[in-house]
Amino acid sequence: MTASEHLHERVRAYVDAAIKGLPLPESFDELGLAIAAHQAATQPGYARLCAARRVDPTKARALSELPAVPADAFRMMRVANHAPEDDVITFRTSGTTLGTRGEHVMSTTRTYEEVALAWGRWALFPDVEDRLVTIVLAPPPDVAHDSSLGFMMALFARHFGRDAIWVVNEGDIALDRLVEACDRARASQLPAIVMGASFAFVHVLDALEGRKLPLPEGSRAMQTGGFKGKSRVVEADELRAAIADTFALPSENIVSEYGMTELSSQAYEGTLRARLGLDTPSRTPGVFLPPPWMRIVPVDPETMLPVPEGEVGLLRFEDLANVDSAVVVQTADRGRREEGGIRLLGRAPGAMPRGCSIAIDELLSRDA
Repeated sequence: MTASEHLHERVRAYVDAAIKGLPLPESFDELGLAIAAHQAATQPGYARLCAARRVDPTKARALSELPAVPADAFRMMRVANHAPEDDVITFRTSGTTLGTRGEHVMSTTRTYEEVALAWGRWALFPDVEDRLVTIVLAPPPDVAHDSSLGFMMALFARHFGRDAIWVVNEGDIALDRLVEACDRARASQLPAIVMGASFAFVHVLDALEGRKLPLPEGSRAMQTGGFKGKSRVVEADELRAAIADTFALPSENIVSEYGMTELSSQAYEGTLRARLGLDTPSRTPGVFLPPPWMRIVPVDPETMLPVPEGEVGLLRFEDLANVDSAVVVQTADRGRREEGGIRLLGRAPGAMPRGCSIAIDELLSRDA
């Protein structure tokens, strides 16, 4: 067994214990530092970044002492412990104004799948005893093969769904397929889940022109991504209300997800769990709850140090499931701690934050 395979096994053991409420086999920091040390040993860029910050992952006491890899690095360089021939999948970010897409490569998808299913079950399917009719507002995975969101939704469809319908085809909404799927769910009284990016919901709602597609009791929706499209901005509360009205769902049954191509773990709202009377740190829409194997820390944009409780900072992610790439990722997303989770406040305006820019330079510099 390689060092990477052993780390993947340790992460999966940690996740299994955390989900089952069992004693953890090791601490978050112990495991995180072991992953970081492996990444510094196998990735020259991360080794340079650590050296520039005068931090040795093998001697650090907490993962918080280590520098983060900016999310923008994934579109500027290969961020991986392994050789290209060992890639089993490549997830790509959506296009940017620079025309360069970030890439997150993996040597195995098993860890990604296990963490996605574990936290997805916790947030989206905690009450599901039978499979849900599954409606996906996206192209099928054989078309959008490099989409991490598409991969995750296909995973949910296989494990929690039945009769999955993908209603986007060659960039167009197959409205007849959506209507047919909703009608079938209603006729059979089988609960359904509708999943998609926020602006996929916007386009579907626009195409329906006010038509209602009520779903049976117990149905739910998962939306993800920002609310700013190419044509307009839709407020989060407005979209939630429109989805609830169109599909006859309680607003609490609409669960937002926060994820990134550069991460392997996701965060969710606790709205559905709260409505079901299940334990959750927050019932407030807009507050995203990370799993036990991921920490989200708001940091100062220049110093990259944590900001005081309740203050706004750029979000730093410590994701144990990112074994193959970067266990610590820095984003330009703004947020603050709230109710045991994070409230997202949009992207930092303007140019790349100074702290991220410096880290990019240190990652790429051959002289560091």
